Amino acid sequence: MSRPLLALLTAALLLPAMARAECAGQNILDSLPDADRSALHAAADAVPNPRGLLWRATRGDSTVHLVGTYHLDDPRHAATMARITPLIDATTTVLVEAGPQEEAALMADLARDPSLMVATEGPTLREALPDEEWALLADAMRARGLPPFMVSKFRPWYVSMLLAIPACDGAVAVAKGGLDGMVIDHATGRGIPVLALEPHETVFRLFQSMSFEDQLGMIRSSLALEPRSADYAVTLADAYFAEEPRLIWELTRHLSLTAPGADVPTVQADFTRMEQTLMTDRNRAWIPVIEQAAADGPVLAAFGALHLPGETGVLRLLEDAGWTVERLPL
Repeated sequence: MSRPLLALLTAALLLPAMARAECAGQNILDSLPDADRSALHAAADAVPNPRGLLWRATRGDSTVHLVGTYHLDDPRHAATMARITPLIDATTTVLVEAGPQEEAALMADLARDPSLMVATEGPTLREALPDEEWALLADAMRARGLPPFMVSKFRPWYVSMLLAIPACDGAVAVAKGGLDGMVIDHATGRGIPVLALEPHETVFRLFQSMSFEDQLGMIRSSLALEPRSADYAVTLADAYFAEEPRLIWELTRHLSLTAPGADVPTVQADFTRMEQTLMTDRNRAWIPVIEQAAADGPVLAAFGALHLPGETGVLRLLEDAGWTVERLPL
């Protein structure tokens, strides 16, 4: 899943220590009318490479294995690691969204400049949001162990990232780092270089380019899913392990568009903007990094699964650059 890096790195610091509360919701797809479920699958299948988590890209003598990851902890990752461990061991370089050096640099930036995450001027979220929306946000943050008065001062893009972490998963799931963390730990233990696909400040730059109102739109999109957060978390994980990453995106959009009181044009615009900012722009920037690493030997690149499919997904962009991509059994 393409959860943006900053939430995964900092939420564990902000949320109080707690026992892991497993998400015990129901799979939303199972409860949808047949017509809606079919429409979602059709929408997912309309883009290139909608299914699959493990791929091989070749061009000449160069080989890159690509693994779509899920950033939260799940016992099902053990089987995935068993499958990809021989691929990691055979690589010259492992590429991830953020390696240990980037994590350390990010934490240092936050310690040095809290304004990266906390607004020092302009309206607080309590002042910017209507009472009804603020009440929903306050409840959602309390469920994550965060006092609303503190959240009110956070930059809105960061709050949207906190909302992306299901309350029922809590800080423990985030702290473990999901499949990404497992890949990094294994490669580091074997002495295989782990390099980042992007500079550690990328997430900051992406969101700094968005207006305050656009960032509020991200909060609203997240709040639309909050009443069914446990169901949503279970559904996302199930879809991921069913190797259907694009279905995750289509379902998220569907739930936001059909939420009570949703303004359809606004939601559509928000999703277009988020896809461009959080996925497309980053995907394009990753291609030369992957190609440069592949020039030195076999590469395994592990990153959020939502970056794989689509017209501007990593797989299609590699194809456009002359690579042949092949889905492998996971």
